[in-house]
Amino acid sequence: MNNFKIAETETFSKKINSKKYKRLLNRIVKDVYPMLGINPFYGPNIKKLKGEFKDLYRFRMGDYGFFYKINEQESIIFILNIENRQDAY
Repeated sequence: MNNFKIAETETFSKKINSKKYKRLLNRIVKDVYPMLGINPFYGPNIKKLKGEFKDLYRFRMGDYGFFYKINEQESIIFILNIENRQDAY
């Protein structure tokens, strides 16, 4: 399987570097990004969304979820946003 590159949107970058989410940044970069780079489609914490968001995926991390879109042709994962699960839907 292809190795995917990770690209963060400005929205995600600003949020993840805020105090509220800062403690998750190290875990995301060290643990989650390598896993997504190998297979961003399937896993115990990955869910493909439905309805108007059918092109997006959600990765759950405890009380938080971050959302991403996959460009298979370019092998890039665009990390779009992170939210507390209570606020995400």
